[in-house]
Amino acid sequence: MSYSVGQVAGFAGVTVRTLHHYDRAGLLSPGERSPAGYRLYSDADLARLQQILFYRELGFSLDEIAAIMADPAANALDHLRERHRQLNEQIMKLHRLVEVAERAMEVRRTGVELSPQERFEVFGEIAFDLSYATDAHLKWGDSEGHRQAMARAAAHTKEDWRRLMAEAAAWRERLLAAFDAGAVPEGVEAMDLAEEHREHIARWFTPCPPETHCRIADDYVEDARAFALVVPSSQQRPGLARFLRAAVHTNAGRGSVR
Repeated sequence: MSYSVGQVAGFAGVTVRTLHHYDRAGLLSPGERSPAGYRLYSDADLARLQQILFYRELGFSLDEIAAIMADPAANALDHLRERHRQLNEQIMKLHRLVEVAERAMEVRRTGVELSPQERFEVFGEIAFDLSYATDAHLKWGDSEGHRQAMARAAAHTKEDWRRLMAEAAAWRERLLAAFDAGAVPEGVEAMDLAEEHREHIARWFTPCPPETHCRIADDYVEDARAFALVVPSSQQRPGLARFLRAAVHTNAGRGSVR
């Protein structure tokens, strides 16, 4: 059975122009012509085209494919081995580029300019979720507070982050102890903890008036990724995020905020 160039192009997912190019290059010259002189491809031609497209998918040049197909038994394996080596090198290079891109995005979205080793050393279980950092940037990026927070975060030294995280860890221990002991968010202890949290944000990142603090605390309930920046998953308790949010809102309503 014979097929027109248009039919073959449709079967193979290539253009008619590509098939004409393969013909001119001597890679795939159909063995038949119609009475009007149009190319007609046989089943054997289709099988050869399949081989050509296979090698093209692997990145071989047309000259390389021509050499392979001129004597498949002698050339194919050596060519495939060499292409395998080249592809592995490309994969390794692409992995490195992906890591560089992810690192650049991470710094851009979180403002934390530490190496991965330094991050692990300083932050421990607290992990910056890049998807959350990106969403937060989209949500808050136009605000002066967010821009200032990112700028100050980027300016922190490794020692700054050590002090910041130690302060946060000590506060977190007291928060968990209060929650586990049955403190209520309307109580003085919970409100004082909320106020310490607000002051921590203002001290290390950006001015944090009560209304801003409330919006931040709302995020802790609405988005688990946000709360994981405050309390790592291994230390969380059911209802803890809501407890903190309620304490923050109650503290915002106190007559005087320290």
